[in-house]
Amino acid sequence: MFGGRRAAVALSSLVLVGSTVVWAPAGEAHGGGAHGGADRGGVVCTGTSHGTHEPPLTLVPHRTRIHVKADYTCTVAPGRTLQAKGSLKGVAPAAFCLGQPTSHPTEVVRYADGTRSVIAYDHGTTLRVADVLVTRVTGRVTEGRGKGLPARRTTDALSGQLPTECLASGLREVSGSTVLETGP
Repeated sequence: MFGGRRAAVALSSLVLVGSTVVWAPAGEAHGGGAHGGADRGGVVCTGTSHGTHEPPLTLVPHRTRIHVKADYTCTVAPGRTLQAKGSLKGVAPAAFCLGQPTSHPTEVVRYADGTRSVIAYDHGTTLRVADVLVTRVTGRVTEGRGKGLPARRTTDALSGQLPTECLASGLREVSGSTVLETGP
């Protein structure tokens, strides 16, 4: 029998796939235009992420520190993948259970070949659908692999806690799937 959690996971996966297709600029949804993205340093990473909120998210908006760890498999060139680890840190000035507008988070991605990318995100939105937080941030690679390229990161995350926790101690953690794209 399908439970509410399985339905939320299915819904969040559908939202993630749909949002990636909808948010991909024209000419990029099928490989990055004439140069295919990878020719100009583009990378597509998929994986999982685990984030924490300190203090936890409640129904009252408040300043919250966000720290996210991610494990990625990245396609860095046609037929070439690398494992990578990401660490994202930021502060949400008015986060709460229904959303968490971020204030310029930064992510450092360390690839298995010893290279890295530093990504400064300058815009972000979060939408809560049932028990799923769908977060989309955009910015630019400021250092390392893909320097100067635009970056997009989409995460659908489940809190693993009952929604009623928003009324009590708050939501401390979220885990989910993440897609990180750098490229034109």
